[in-house]
Amino acid sequence: MSHVSTLDTSQNDLDRLAQLAEDTIRRAKAAGASQAEVSASIDVGLNVNVRLGEVETVEHTRDRGFALTVYFGQRKGSASTADLQPESIQATIEQACAIARFTEEDPAAGLADAERMATDFPDLDLWHPWDVDVDRAIDLGRAIEDAGRAVQGITNSDGSSVNAGQSLSVYANSHGFIGRERGTRHSLSVALIAGDDEGMQRDYWYDTVRDANDFMDAGELGRMAAERTLSRLGARRLGTRQAPVLFTPDVSRSLLGHLLGAVSGGSLYRRSSFLVDHVGKPILPSWFRLDEKPRVPRGLGSSVFDAEGVATVESPLVVDGVLARYVLGSYSARKLGLTSTGNAGGIHNLYVRTGDDDFAGMLRKLGTGLLVTEVMGQGVSIVTGDYSRGASGFWVENGQIAYPVEEITIAANLRDMYANLVAVGADVDRRSHVLTGSWLIETMTIAGE
Repeated sequence: MSHVSTLDTSQNDLDRLAQLAEDTIRRAKAAGASQAEVSASIDVGLNVNVRLGEVETVEHTRDRGFALTVYFGQRKGSASTADLQPESIQATIEQACAIARFTEEDPAAGLADAERMATDFPDLDLWHPWDVDVDRAIDLGRAIEDAGRAVQGITNSDGSSVNAGQSLSVYANSHGFIGRERGTRHSLSVALIAGDDEGMQRDYWYDTVRDANDFMDAGELGRMAAERTLSRLGARRLGTRQAPVLFTPDVSRSLLGHLLGAVSGGSLYRRSSFLVDHVGKPILPSWFRLDEKPRVPRGLGSSVFDAEGVATVESPLVVDGVLARYVLGSYSARKLGLTSTGNAGGIHNLYVRTGDDDFAGMLRKLGTGLLVTEVMGQGVSIVTGDYSRGASGFWVENGQIAYPVEEITIAANLRDMYANLVAVGADVDRRSHVLTGSWLIETMTIAGE
């Protein structure tokens, strides 16, 4: 009976990583570096895949990472290793220093400002190791799949997966900052297949949590995947038209992802974003608000400090439809003549202000139009805002789902999509660090037959 390798001594492991990081920074400075920073991590996991009741794979993982960046004035060098043995660390130091000596000076290079480092480290309740052994994980995977396969009309399965994960990380730099983090993330999923005279359809469902006690019921997850799969049978194509479009919450997240890409540092200082110079300008309806809340207990994106040690703070991104700030680490901030927003390494928990309508209410608001449950393809340009993606979902008439649709393309410009957002639903999907309900867009071009 094999358990996931629980990091029961996680505090000891974190202390060892911190000592190694401190020692490496000291040695890098002795080698001539004016500044140095280290990111070190240990990730442990168990992943079990079951298909048609049989075990397909059982995988135990234990991955280490160690990355060093040094600065010789404003010349930068980086090197990394997965081996924490002394000779590997020494080679990493030598490589980083050699690279820095031969790179061009960059006026924006360097550590984040020392006064921005996090100084308080509240417990965000992110550490919930799941004491699941392989046999129990297999039983759980079978239970999920069996519940889905028991639904009449399901003809096959792509399998279920059960994943338990733990992560320890340390970030340290030559300002004297040392930040320790530990977190868990566990997931369940299943993909099912149904067929009729018109062909086969496949769909899935999943759940992801910090604490395994928060999982949805295994049988409910399997049945949800089955219902989604069966609902796709008999899918049609649509003739080309203009119509309102409702995105389910999980697809709406991707629209926020494009917004984040357009207001993030790299796109802005390269001037390759359709939202360059838009701080203080309206980009969404006046009722729209978007807040970053990095320190929410158990949040899937919660953190006390960013990838440079800068303290995270709760702050709005969009207020009354107006872009309040960009999303910056210290490098992109310096390139733009601004200051870091504590977002080196990415955004933390994002919350969209929702309306009062549940999913059924949003369908009524849609009236007659397209409900999108899946998008595919890469047809989105952050430079111009042009949006064109393959999609599938359902045609809705008078607020009721009429029939499934597939092999269609939806197109518009993100600038218009954001400006013409009609409503955000109260049907928030909590399986992500980006929390939003469904989005109703006033009109898009739908291309099909």
